[in-house]
Formats: sequence, C-alpha cells, structure tokens
Amino acid sequence: MPATTVDFVTVSTSGLESSPHAETLAGLRANEARYFKNKYDLAFTTTPAAEAPELVDYVAKVLTERDILIASKPLEVTEMIIGAAEGRIRWTYVFYESGLAINVLYTLDNAKKRAVGFKLSMGMDVPAELADKFKFARQKSKLAGEIRGSFFVVKGEY
Repeated sequence: MPATTVDFVTVSTSGLESSPHAETLAGLRANEARYFKNKYDLAFTTTPAAEAPELVDYVAKVLTERDILIASKPLEVTEMIIGAAEGRIRWTYVFYESGLAINVLYTLDNAKKRAVGFKLSMGMDVPAELADKFKFARQKSKLAGEIRGSFFVVKGEY
C-alpha cells in the first residue's frame, strides 16, 4: 500500500480498519493532519508501519528511556523534518491498533525541545504499559471527539 495523504475534511479509516477504535483513531489522525496543514502548510502523509519498520523501531528506542514497551500492533507511521537549518524538528508518528498514537518531537539542532507525546483515541482505555506512569489531560476535537494526551521530555540522544 503506498503512502497516503490524510484528508482532514473527509475522514477515512483507511489503514486503520483493524483497530477496534478505527473511527476515532482516524479522527485523531485527521486532527494531526489539520495541525500540520495549518501550522506548517504540510500534507500529513502516512505509510503502513510494515513498510517503514525503522520508524517503529526509532519510536520504540526512544520509549526505552522510560522502560515502555508498547504491546499493540503498529498500523501506520509518518515522519517529517520541519524547519530551517537552525530550527529543524524531526517529528515521527506511530498509530497503533489499540487506538494509541505516539509522536516523537526531536529537535535536531537544539536539545531543549525534545518530547514524546501520547494521544488516546476516544473510547479506548489507557494501555497498561502507560497507566501507572502518566496522567492524561483531556482535549476536545471536532475531528476526534475527545483526545486524552500526555507526554514526557526526552533526555537522551537519538
């Protein structure tokens, strides 16, 4: 399956159908697509996780900083390098079958802004591997209903 540009006007579950939260996960993915279009004028393009295992591995490696191993199957991934030479950000996303979305925001030229973000699709339970480690704040979204999110600051070099 080729890379797909996420449409945030007509939300599609394409690539996410095996998730029990496919509709709300698609809304969450569309919410992220809208953010990148509005903030950076970029199209949010995803690829099946099986076609880019290096991105899944990268996110997994960063998560080891907090001894987190995600049990759910990765469905889709994307990665973008945003910004000019002095402010480049590597932004990597993995969307999981459980309804979880993880992004790693990693500044390439400045170690001050590096973090991992977790977003839970509406209706999903907090995954066991995150339940005792994070508190989740709620955010309303026209595309995703309610998104619960949390994050941690990345300390290592990846």
